[in-house]
Amino acid sequence: MLHKPAITQVVINETIANRWSGRAYDADQALGQDEVIALLEAARWAPSCFGDQPWRFIVCNKSTDADAWQRGFDCLGESNQTWAKEAPLLLLICADTIFSHNLQPNRWAQYDTGAAAENLCLQASSMGLTAHQMGGFNADKARTAFSIPSQFTLMAMISVGYPADKASLLPEILSRENADRKRRPLNELFFSSHWGQALD
Repeated sequence: MLHKPAITQVVINETIANRWSGRAYDADQALGQDEVIALLEAARWAPSCFGDQPWRFIVCNKSTDADAWQRGFDCLGESNQTWAKEAPLLLLICADTIFSHNLQPNRWAQYDTGAAAENLCLQASSMGLTAHQMGGFNADKARTAFSIPSQFTLMAMISVGYPADKASLLPEILSRENADRKRRPLNELFFSSHWGQALD
């Protein structure tokens, strides 16, 4: 597995520092049911407004339901298909726009669903797996393919699997895999006391 830890000003949690969105998957190593459940349990225990848990994940496991996996794969953008084709697990992430307790609009649903997705990705990293979140997919096609009700917003797809040697990637994908990890500096993203006041 390619090791690309985050470069931080101070030491942070190792699982967070080591999480990154790799693209090289071992096509010959499936995920066991307990491994899949561990990923979903991590997502299930994310925080949410009113504890409403607005996220819904459609799990497409190539080894147990190749047809569902193919339907999910067919919804991915072409550039994502070039490397996600080896991933044994695809997940389609949706957010419920309506609170279950009062049937009112839930403006925090997408925020909460993102927290659940990140929990899953961190759990994957802690298990030695690679998880890659993707916005490059056809949401309309996925809604039809999986019969998703209109009140749910389709947010992302996530590929998960055991890492493979990066040499298995096509050259154009390999260059992205080898690129340095980058983030904006803290003082561009985090303000002290009021908007625009850079954090020291």
